[in-house]
Amino acid sequence: MTTTAKGKQRGASGPRPKVAPYGLSPEQRRALPPFAALKAFEAIGTCGGIRRAADVLSIDHAAISRHLRALEEWAGTPLFDRGSGTNGQLTETGHRFHVAITRALNDIALAAMEFKPRLDNKQLVLWCAPGLASEWLTGRIGDFTADFPDIQIELQPIETAAGAIDHNVDAHIHYVIDGTSAEEEDAFRSVALTRPPILAVASPKFLAGQAAFSQPSDLLGASLLHEASIDQWRRWFEQHGVDSEGKLDGPRFWQGHLTLAAARRGQGIALANALLVDDSLRKGELVEVGTFDPVFLGSYMLTSRRSRWRGEALANFRRWIERELSQCPSGDLKSTPARG
Repeated sequence: MTTTAKGKQRGASGPRPKVAPYGLSPEQRRALPPFAALKAFEAIGTCGGIRRAADVLSIDHAAISRHLRALEEWAGTPLFDRGSGTNGQLTETGHRFHVAITRALNDIALAAMEFKPRLDNKQLVLWCAPGLASEWLTGRIGDFTADFPDIQIELQPIETAAGAIDHNVDAHIHYVIDGTSAEEEDAFRSVALTRPPILAVASPKFLAGQAAFSQPSDLLGASLLHEASIDQWRRWFEQHGVDSEGKLDGPRFWQGHLTLAAARRGQGIALANALLVDDSLRKGELVEVGTFDPVFLGSYMLTSRRSRWRGEALANFRRWIERELSQCPSGDLKSTPARG
C-alpha cells in the first residue's frame, strides 16, 4: 500500500463505518441457535404442542419437528417430552429455556413493531377516555365511517396513561389535568385536541326543588356528585375563590359518565366539561347551574406512537375529529400544535 503526496493511502477502502457502543461478543454470536428453531420452540411451549404450534405459524408440523430436533441437538439435551404425543409438554430443562427465550423474543418483537409501522391503513384501533367515548364520540363515529367507509374503526373506552399504549393500538384520546402532564417519551407524539370549560350541571327536576344558585359558594350546601375523588370540585371552587375545605360531601363514582348518569336521574349536581354535556344540554336532560365565569381544568390530547403518526387511517381520523371539535358550540375547542 502506497501513500500519496497528500498523505492518503492508495488502495484504502475509505472511512470505516461507525461501531455501535453495544452488541454481542463473538462468543455470544457463536452461542446463538438458529432463529427459525427458536420461533418454533416458542410456539410449541406457548401453544402446547407441535401440531398447535404448526397451526399458529401456518407451517407443516413436520417442519416444526425438524426445528425442534435441531434445537435439541444444539442444546445437547431433550427439550420436549415426546412420550405424550405431538401435543405433549416441555421437559423441565425445556421449560426453563422456554421462559428465557420467550422474554428475549418478546423484546425483539416489540422492537420490530416499534421500528416497522403497521402497513394496514384500513383499520384504526382507538383507545378513548370512557366519558368522551360514551357521551360524545360514540354518537358521532358513524359520521367518520360515512366519510371514510374503507376504514374499519375499533373504539375501546379505556382510562390509562398515554405511555401505556399497546403496540396494537393506533392512538389514544385522553384527558390531561392541568399541571399533571408528564414529560412525553420519545416514542410518542401528541396533539392537543380541545380545552373545554368545566360546567356545573343538574337535571331540571333536581333544580326545580332548589333555591337559585346566584354565586359559586351557594353550591356548597347542595348535593354534589363526585368522580373518583372530590378533587375536581375542590379545584372548581378554588378557581372561583371559594374555600371548600371540609365541605365536599356526596357520593363518588368511578368515572365521569357515571356521574352524569346520576345527575340525569336527579341525584345532585355534577361537574363535567362542556364537550361531554353538550348533547344533554341541547336535549334538556341537563341544565347548567348558575351563570358563573368559565373554569378550565385540563385538555383532551390525542397520543400515538411515532411509528403510527403518519398512517393514513390515523391521519384521516385526526383531521376528522379536529374538524368536528371546531364545530362544537361550547368552549375553547381549537387545536394546538403537536408535541414531540
